[in-house]
Amino acid sequence: MEIEFIIQLSLLGIVVGFAAGLLGVGGGGILVPMLTTMYLSADIVLSHAVHLALGTSMASIITTTFSSAFSHYKNHNIDWFHVKAMVPLIVVGAVSISFLIPIINTTFLAVFFSLFMLGISIKLFINKQHTLTQKTSIPPKLAGLGIGSISTLVAIGGAVLIVPYLISRGLGMRKAIGSSAAIGFPIAISGTIGYAINGHISAEALANNQAIVGFVHIPSVIIISICGFIMAPVGVALSTKLPAKVLKKIFAVLLVCLSIKMLMNVMF
Repeated sequence: MEIEFIIQLSLLGIVVGFAAGLLGVGGGGILVPMLTTMYLSADIVLSHAVHLALGTSMASIITTTFSSAFSHYKNHNIDWFHVKAMVPLIVVGAVSISFLIPIINTTFLAVFFSLFMLGISIKLFINKQHTLTQKTSIPPKLAGLGIGSISTLVAIGGAVLIVPYLISRGLGMRKAIGSSAAIGFPIAISGTIGYAINGHISAEALANNQAIVGFVHIPSVIIISICGFIMAPVGVALSTKLPAKVLKKIFAVLLVCLSIKMLMNVMF
């Protein structure tokens, strides 16, 4: 890899780790469009740039989800009933959807990701807090299947889906966030395994690149994970000192801009 590419990955890891600590958000919204742009610019498997960005993003959030889950575990913020009920079907959903990833058109993946992130951005921008208004009748196992599938398809830890669901099941905000972190870790693990296996099986263009396993670019994962792990505590330390509402709105606008950029790179 060229030094410029390594520097770009390092900066990306720093931004993602800082954002995760500061705002409590996963890095997929930043990682996928930025990695897509970088892989296209560096001429890394052009025909599968979006697939590679999704798989690499999924692998890169393993460390952040584990760190977050462990922190919540130490603070007794995890509801193990819902974690144990949801995780098995979450793993099934994550691995199952990964079998479809190789045959999904690159443009469709980019559009689906962008629309999903647009929804998240609107939610962040209006800064609407989760409140318990009505309990859901959706059982944890069925919810886990859907959450695992969607989270893997867009390469996120799933908190944006898990937290509202757990609150609708009667959990308080702190327990919902802690449990979401614990659930996000197996999503990241199983999603990464799925991307690695199915990319290896189906994409011949990736087979001769020793830096790539399936749809996972290993050097990117290592650099982003290390930098993100170092910067996350910095974001946490500043989270109580900076205006979170304003920062979330800025982050929401950033997600929209990055998603639009990815769309333009793929479609034009």
